Amino acid sequence: MSIHAVLAEVGPRLKRLRTDRGVTLTALSEATGISKSTLSRLESGLRRPSLELLLPIAQAHQVPLDELVGAPEVGDPRVRIAPRQAHGMTVLPLTRQPGAIQAFKLVIPVRRQEPELKTHEGYEWLYVLSGRLRLLVADHDLVLRAGEVAEFDTRLPHWFGSAGDGPAEVLSLFGKQGERMHVRAKPER
Repeated sequence: MSIHAVLAEVGPRLKRLRTDRGVTLTALSEATGISKSTLSRLESGLRRPSLELLLPIAQAHQVPLDELVGAPEVGDPRVRIAPRQAHGMTVLPLTRQPGAIQAFKLVIPVRRQEPELKTHEGYEWLYVLSGRLRLLVADHDLVLRAGEVAEFDTRLPHWFGSAGDGPAEVLSLFGKQGERMHVRAKPER
């Protein structure tokens, strides 16, 4: 919808709101400090709405400003995740746009097999959500528990899998080579 069309709808919307609430132009004028003639011209479309005029009207009616201007509705905020199987685990992509850093939720089942270390370009950051995760990176053999984090250059030989009796759930942030995650925390006082 064009700006002109949105502005053309403001006047009728203002009049409808005022009349539905049984408020007279005189009462609204007293509540807002805006003259009756200005309010009338706003409602009839003869005066262009401005923030200076709309803010006191919104306050008098106790409604959000976007209700007066007919702001478009916000889209559905839910993310529809389509899980897929890869390398024996369930992968849920959490980022939709291609870009530098990709986020995934991984559900890693228990598999009793010899680890097969791999290398590839990139940098990975893992956060264990639940379960236990065994992580092999170069000469390190670690078991991470829920709430623990690891980050490493994926050019190093690495492997990870569930280390417990049940699956491990992991948040993975993966970036191209040379890009690292930035964690900022407020220092303690």
